[in-house]
Amino acid sequence: MTNTSRDFNSEIKDSVERKYHYGFDYDVMHPFMIRSFEPFLKSGTCLELGSHEGGFTKRLLAHFSAEQMTCVEASSDAFDVARTVLPAETRLLNATFEDVALNGPFDNIVMTHVLEHLTDPVAVLRRINDEWLAADGRFFLVCPNANAPSRQIAVKMGLISHNAAVTSAEAQHGHSITYSLDTLERDAVAAGLDVIHRSGIFFKALANFQWDRILQTDIVSDAYLEGCFKLGQIYPDLCASVFLVCKSGHR
Repeated sequence: MTNTSRDFNSEIKDSVERKYHYGFDYDVMHPFMIRSFEPFLKSGTCLELGSHEGGFTKRLLAHFSAEQMTCVEASSDAFDVARTVLPAETRLLNATFEDVALNGPFDNIVMTHVLEHLTDPVAVLRRINDEWLAADGRFFLVCPNANAPSRQIAVKMGLISHNAAVTSAEAQHGHSITYSLDTLERDAVAAGLDVIHRSGIFFKALANFQWDRILQTDIVSDAYLEGCFKLGQIYPDLCASVFLVCKSGHR
């Protein structure tokens, strides 16, 4: 059941130490996430778990019709914004993943930078496997990477105690864990999912706030960003995000 002590509207607000979303997330990471998904997307329906204000949903709508999209968002504030920016035909539910009732199964399920916010990640992953993912469907799971070079540099600077630490600012935003590729796969397998592809998205040596400043200049080109994306496919453990594609395992 839902942890009723959590204030999801408060968790999505920017803090003094950390923004909830950066321009780097929207302008760089979101397009590269979609590119990483494209070879594995199935035709049919799509469930987005954690749609926030609909920014990534709009990118998914380039691949699915509004009638094929179902979105679940726990924050009522984010839900209200998404309702104004997404097509009326999009099914948008204001509920937690633990409590929501969905009419599945779904051919595609997407969860980007959300699992680390959950109180019991494996329990939600088990619902995905057992209840919502079609037998031949695909589940796309992306989380921030504990081993990103930007984070490892912060450890060496004394700003973070260790790679997988949950900082106070992250905790304010509802984070309960910081995943790496091995621990993300551990939880997916524990939930019964079958991992068919594992990778990383975007080699990243700078923090998000540093990227936001650089992106306002001409210091980096589109070719440089493309290079970071391609290098990340060679070194997934050094990416901004770790990424799994799963199919339904034993039920």
